[in-house]
Amino acid sequence: MQIEIIIIAVIVFLIMTASGQISLSQLVSDNQMLFLKLKESDWDFYVRARYGNAVNPDIYFNKRIKNALIAMVLAFFFFIQDLNSVKVLLIFVLGLFIYKMPYSDIKKYYKSHIHEIDAMLPYYLKGLEILIQHYTVPVAIGKSMTEAPEIFREGLQEMIEAINSGDDSIEPYMAFARKYPVRDSMRMMRLLYRLGLGRQERKQEQLLTFSRSISSLQQKARETRYKNRLEKMEGKTMSMLITTGIGVMILLVLAVVQLMGI
Repeated sequence: MQIEIIIIAVIVFLIMTASGQISLSQLVSDNQMLFLKLKESDWDFYVRARYGNAVNPDIYFNKRIKNALIAMVLAFFFFIQDLNSVKVLLIFVLGLFIYKMPYSDIKKYYKSHIHEIDAMLPYYLKGLEILIQHYTVPVAIGKSMTEAPEIFREGLQEMIEAINSGDDSIEPYMAFARKYPVRDSMRMMRLLYRLGLGRQERKQEQLLTFSRSISSLQQKARETRYKNRLEKMEGKTMSMLITTGIGVMILLVLAVVQLMGI
């Protein structure tokens, strides 16, 4: 009888959710500020790195919250006949697992493509370096936006708007670095800020330091790319050797069995 009640309750809940009588989307929307406190600081970056700047990371985040709530409600219906503190804890653990799973998956994607994403910043900065030789840093950043990787454009626009509004502190540069936590982004943004503050007579000296740092980042990107290629080749070689070894063993076993049969 308990199973029947649970099944009926789940079906009613799903019907009411589908018909809009129960709106989890509205619940999430009404408590957006509360749920945003649960959002990881690097979530937006990972989403844009995976899907591009055209997507809204908050939509994917709200979907995570909604799926976690649905899982918790269904688990509550399942345990409702014999609810206790341990099962309440299990419900919350299940909700946390459903909530964290998309974050873990998208972070794995970033780690598997980290060399590609990290390489975007130094190559963008190399083009920016050429522009800085002829313009001030804010003007150079503005002119570089059309050639910048798509993933960085929103952050660059926010940086330019903050600088043009009169913020001459390092914060617009650090905000960009926090938004895109790729390799050495913090250090490069500090160098870029100092380059913008430098007097004209020191500009070449600071630009040289900036250029050396970019070259170092490019070298790291190349080393990472070669290392990944080598590891991939080693993995393929090992798989081939294992497959060949298993094949040889199978042939030897068949040969021994055939001889014993004779």
